[in-house]
Amino acid sequence: MNIFRKILTGAGIVFSFTVAAQERIHVNSFGLKPNTFTDATTRVQQAIAACKDKPGAVLEFAPGRYDFYPDSAVKKVYFISNTSSETEVPDKTKTIGLFFENFKDLVIEGNGAEFVFHGKMTTWVFDRCENITMRHVTIDTERPSMSEMTLKTVTPEMVVAAIHPDSKYTIIDGRLEWHGPRWGMNIFHAVLADTAKGIYTYSSWTPFLKSRAATIAPNTVQFTGDFSGFKGEPGNVFTVRDGIRDQAGAFIRHCRNVQLDHINMRYMHGLGIVSQFSEELHYSHIQIMPDEKSGRVMATFADGMHFSGCKGNITITDSHFKGLHDDPVNVHGTHLVITEKVAPRVLKLRFMHHQTYGFQAFFAGDSITFVHAATLQGYANGRITAARMISEREMEVTLSGDVPEGIIAGDCLENITWVPSLTVRNCVFEAVNTRGLLVTTRKKVVIEHNRFYRTGMHAILIADDAASWFESEPVQDVLISGNTFEGCGYNLAPDNNYVIAIAPENHQLLKGFMVHRNIRITDNEFRIYDYPVLTARSTGNLSFIRNRISWMKDYLPQGAERPAFRLTGCEGVKVTGNEWQVPFKPLVLLQSMTAKAIKTDLPVTVKP
Repeated sequence: MNIFRKILTGAGIVFSFTVAAQERIHVNSFGLKPNTFTDATTRVQQAIAACKDKPGAVLEFAPGRYDFYPDSAVKKVYFISNTSSETEVPDKTKTIGLFFENFKDLVIEGNGAEFVFHGKMTTWVFDRCENITMRHVTIDTERPSMSEMTLKTVTPEMVVAAIHPDSKYTIIDGRLEWHGPRWGMNIFHAVLADTAKGIYTYSSWTPFLKSRAATIAPNTVQFTGDFSGFKGEPGNVFTVRDGIRDQAGAFIRHCRNVQLDHINMRYMHGLGIVSQFSEELHYSHIQIMPDEKSGRVMATFADGMHFSGCKGNITITDSHFKGLHDDPVNVHGTHLVITEKVAPRVLKLRFMHHQTYGFQAFFAGDSITFVHAATLQGYANGRITAARMISEREMEVTLSGDVPEGIIAGDCLENITWVPSLTVRNCVFEAVNTRGLLVTTRKKVVIEHNRFYRTGMHAILIADDAASWFESEPVQDVLISGNTFEGCGYNLAPDNNYVIAIAPENHQLLKGFMVHRNIRITDNEFRIYDYPVLTARSTGNLSFIRNRISWMKDYLPQGAERPAFRLTGCEGVKVTGNEWQVPFKPLVLLQSMTAKAIKTDLPVTVKP
């Protein structure tokens, strides 16, 4: 049914159009009731299929719990950025609970429903969808792939720990074995959580692996062995998981206009919510954190939100990230290395990082930049007229003009069409041993009114590299304003524990060339426990003004006195008008630049 509408404009002009009436498709119409604890997967997929080719449809759930199992899940091969290598996981088949492909104008209304997943699964996939909204849903896992135990007693010879009831284990021949539905654990990645102080540090399962385990009470295990080097204390929560990223928490691929609203991700296995080559992504009121009633401290196996090769506007607002084994938010593109000039206008390219490959990174019509890997300097532009995958690791691209002169070994292509703007506003980042926010995009970035609370590494990292992760691009317009940073960077002490790091991996400084530009850090509050505040490399038009810096007492011991600012090869820097309430005189260290490159009211030290 169509509804005829008229709109009277201020100029008196009347526009008329027709819109499709919303059709509400209820999952309970397919014989599915909540809170039965039976497998809902097939019937939910039937309800999803009933929404196909019905623009404006609403897929509606009744409140309650719905369980999803891998046996009846959709199985599909996807290559996902920053996940698993050929040797780690040769089979890229994902096990998907809710699968949406080629949908348009769809609302998924959860009404507070809880989706509980069993086994290692990708919770949902949006593939080639447009104008799709998911809201009012909570997602959790019956047996998280993260195991947790609270330390009760710690001595050099023995540890007693209370195992969380969700963390299943068996003791075989004196050794504790973690396990879940159809999985065990052979690779161990551990983080120690001091939840009282909000400090999350890297740890090791090795002393537990080598110890002798015995159950001494329900869900209570005594480990006997050499714990002389173990740094855990009673009350800390020891968290451990496998290191293999075989799934993603959720996957959004080649989509446009996706809205996530009031989504609670209580646990995600794999990389997190991955958005890849999609545009116009708007995520609001997202909680990536454990349910407070669960007693768990970790919500993700790795990242919270990961954006690879996206474009348009990305907005993340009013969201909370707490309890992650990796970065809450990472936004980047991918450098591909030029391996061969096949013809005057044809190049062969290669994915270099072992965990990022297999997806098309360039498309006909895309604009590109040629980049010298060592300096990260873009030296020529072009346009793609044809692009194809020739293997999982290689692409062949045809250009509209001849390949430029001056290509040297290791040079890369950077896609400058698939580049997003980013707004992160009114969010909280805490309880993470890594960074809070990673940003590399050449479009406008606004990071404002957020709270970064005791992130283990830099609260904000702006990188760009063509040698390690191969995550592009340079930034050209960044505003960091109105944020609070408290006690960040402790896992990088004593030499690199800066609150904010602008750290491109240009291994050769090129005089006069700036990788990053136009970064304004203004009107923020920094609560620091140690001397470092900001480090920047090869950055032009960098300002740090009107910020308030205060000193934290009784938090962590500071290191040797050293400069608050370390600047390398920068120009057009302003560090002025900041309010310092600290027990030391802040200093600025300049390397590979002169004092003429900075305007500051602080003492300056220049090193070659």
